Amino acid sequence: MFDMKGRAAIVTGSATGVGAATALMLADIGCNVTVNYTKSRDEAEDVASQIRAKGVEAICVQADVGDDAQCRRLVADTMAKWGRVDALVNNAGTTIFRSGDDLDLVQAEDFLRIYQVNVVGPYQMARAVAPIMRKQVQAGDKRKGSVVNVSSIAGLMAVGSSIPYMCSKGALNTLTLALAKSLSPEIRVNTICPGFIQTRWLQGGMGADNYAKAKAGQEKSSPLQQAGTPEHMAEVIVFFTASANNVTGEILTSDAGFHLGALPLVGSR
Repeated sequence: MFDMKGRAAIVTGSATGVGAATALMLADIGCNVTVNYTKSRDEAEDVASQIRAKGVEAICVQADVGDDAQCRRLVADTMAKWGRVDALVNNAGTTIFRSGDDLDLVQAEDFLRIYQVNVVGPYQMARAVAPIMRKQVQAGDKRKGSVVNVSSIAGLMAVGSSIPYMCSKGALNTLTLALAKSLSPEIRVNTICPGFIQTRWLQGGMGADNYAKAKAGQEKSSPLQQAGTPEHMAEVIVFFTASANNVTGEILTSDAGFHLGALPLVGSR
């Protein structure tokens, strides 16, 4: 069931990348969208304009998900516009790019800042929307509320930009399982774990040369021989959001099979 006409979604960190692709894909199936950003106002307004061009409504709300008061305001602004919240996509995230070879490159403050956005933020956002989603279902809405967390294979394989980031995504996966239990039966909670994604954010963090090498390596070594795009991730997020009505507590990897490793063909020697 990929029809979200008349419904409303909040997509955190949706000015660029996976968040923007998700917001636009939700608009394609009739969903009104709150576009959230922290710094990228112009990009957020552009995404909102593209959403409106699809015949649905959009608002832009600046909010840092690491701050509980701002999370609550983000939800309140959505309610003021549409009077409902049907879906939450916890996409906003942060990291630092530090090699794990030298543990002195990372300090306690790095863990705390990354956890505040990547783990505490999704918790705060889910807590803010939960009473609304529950009330809607209890009032007779046949579609359950949906929360989708955007994690990473970093939380499954201990690979990625930094150790604090890997740990935060592992914690987010556990949070998904906990919320899937505590928010049932009215709300479904699922997670996508992307692998390499072709984004400006990743290129900026890795540097052009390292990014090009990583992309080429992904395309060569993954079973599907491709590097993920924001749209690839949005497809899974929208599936969890607008369909998958019997699924909760799922952690789905979207990495072109990279996590499988370089496997020999069946029957080969």
